[in-house]
Amino acid sequence: MSNADSTVTPLKSLAGEGVSIWLDDLSRKRIESGNLAELIENSHVVGVTTNPSIFQAAIGSGEGYEEQLADLATRGVTVDEAVRMMTTADVRAAADILRPVYDATQGRDGRVSIEVDPRLAHNTEATVAEAKQLSWLVDRPNVMIKIPATKAGLPAITEVIGLGISVNVTLIFSLDRYKAVMDAYLAGLEKAQAAGIDLAGIHSVASFFVSRVDAEIDKRLDQVGTDEAKSLKGRAALANARLAYEAYEEVFASGRATKLETAGANKQRPLWASTGVKDPAYKDTLYVDELVAPGTVNTMPEGTLKATADHGEITGDTVTGGYEQARADLKAVDALGISYDEVVQQLEDEGVAKFDVAWNDLLGTVANRLAGKEAQAK
Repeated sequence: MSNADSTVTPLKSLAGEGVSIWLDDLSRKRIESGNLAELIENSHVVGVTTNPSIFQAAIGSGEGYEEQLADLATRGVTVDEAVRMMTTADVRAAADILRPVYDATQGRDGRVSIEVDPRLAHNTEATVAEAKQLSWLVDRPNVMIKIPATKAGLPAITEVIGLGISVNVTLIFSLDRYKAVMDAYLAGLEKAQAAGIDLAGIHSVASFFVSRVDAEIDKRLDQVGTDEAKSLKGRAALANARLAYEAYEEVFASGRATKLETAGANKQRPLWASTGVKDPAYKDTLYVDELVAPGTVNTMPEGTLKATADHGEITGDTVTGGYEQARADLKAVDALGISYDEVVQQLEDEGVAKFDVAWNDLLGTVANRLAGKEAQAK
């Protein structure tokens, strides 16, 4: 990574505050055009996250996948296998591009995340089996396997971490579930330690979703309709994320965590996900500028990355001083009859369902493409 010029840019300032900038997007075109390498070189990007929706958009466009699709059709593979061959090929290639970052940061960054089949979100054993398979298929030390933070996902996280596989826990919306995720991670480290696995090689991030919280709570505040309700718009997501960071600080200062760190373990870093603004009334860098804290990751869609580069306002740590205000904001929302527990459960259910739909759409797209290639070959 050059990033050597002395000009202070918003992205450079963000990285300087201890925030790792990851790109929430991947496609074969982005890899083959040199765009990903360019973002690493010039925009302080040090990681990549993917999800079923991202792959659906990339493979759905068809660009860059024609030759592999033809080969897969010739081999007569199943649709599921074809999807896995294409997605793991992209993740492998991206991991190779990011390998120098991985080496330079001792495995902290330079990571590429790939998600288990979202249809397995409520099946612990199948999630563990799929995580092992994906780790084997990608076969790169800098891959992270994404496991959703559903109730069935929690024991899967412990099992997979216990095998020494690095994990990106996704779809976290609630503070209680986030605490359970950190507990699952520590339990996994303890299993790995008991099995004689080097803890230093295991890394994890916990993807705490941001913008969707505002989207849902703002809608409910509009329904309440009072001036007080309107004054709370755009505050719940930041409050939720800041209190998540407080929980992170508490858990990783505990005796249990410090004992593991002494044995070489890494902290499970909070990752701000869903940081593209959904409401055009808000500044497009809101969930970047206002969530700056050391030891975090912010994974951004390209639009948010570009907006931050252009006019992000990085003013130092905007998280750790705000816990009391965050508590007050969530309490005020609750006092208006908007149930936090109901909102976060709804968002988890919707998140799992959205990825399920995207995955099924992807399977349908690939099935049609394979059929087309088979027809051409006849």
